[in-house]
Amino acid sequence: MIDFHSHIIPNIDDGSRSIEETFNLIKEAQNVGFDGIISTSHYMENYYETNTPEREVWVNAIYENLRAKNININLYLGNEIYLSENIIKLLEEGKASTINDTSYVLFEMPLNAEPMNLYDIVYQMLQYKLVPILAHPERYSFVQKDPELIYDLIQKGVLMQANYGSIIGQYGEKAQIIVKKFLENNMIHFLGTDVHRQNTIYAKIPEILVELTELIGENKLKELSDTNPRLVLHNKKIDIEEPSKVELTLKERIIMNFKK
Repeated sequence: MIDFHSHIIPNIDDGSRSIEETFNLIKEAQNVGFDGIISTSHYMENYYETNTPEREVWVNAIYENLRAKNININLYLGNEIYLSENIIKLLEEGKASTINDTSYVLFEMPLNAEPMNLYDIVYQMLQYKLVPILAHPERYSFVQKDPELIYDLIQKGVLMQANYGSIIGQYGEKAQIIVKKFLENNMIHFLGTDVHRQNTIYAKIPEILVELTELIGENKLKELSDTNPRLVLHNKKIDIEEPSKVELTLKERIIMNFKK
């Protein structure tokens, strides 16, 4: 399996706080079956701005250290880029990174307010032959109230990465309900831990895999956790299944709109 979303480089965002924690996280990942991790540190203008060459040095140094210790897990460079009108400029100037120097770009949005310029920026990325991947769509409050936004973005060419922890309620009941709907309706293309701290999500992966297998089956789980991520790493095209629109029950709509 490839962990598609992680914050393992120390002291450059809100993820790992030390090199020791970084190595502990990598060991945890290996212990539950991951053989690759994509480092997707935050890139947020005026806040988290460690550039690509600096992060590349980190990834290479960590990788060499792992090899010296006979720890066989692969590391790949990427970013989780906070949505910005400057996203193309950030990539061209080597400030932010695509995933493993491919055409695939992982981006995130504000959690509680849909950006007015979302479609313009998506269109801009597509015009530059980039493939946008939205991080954890199930976590955005405006998506929880209107999941059709994700269906529409997929139709426009955006791919979706869900967090493993959402399946077991790590981000609350609303995210848990929505992510299951997305999975059942072919609206998720990758899975990632979004790990920030040791002794958190990796220990729960075995139980999450059981639940995911029951929900979508072994073949689909392999596609989201292994096959699709490897295609991305090699800059190959991903053939996606046609998504279905999410239908919320009355009870689910009440939860999304009124429950805190």
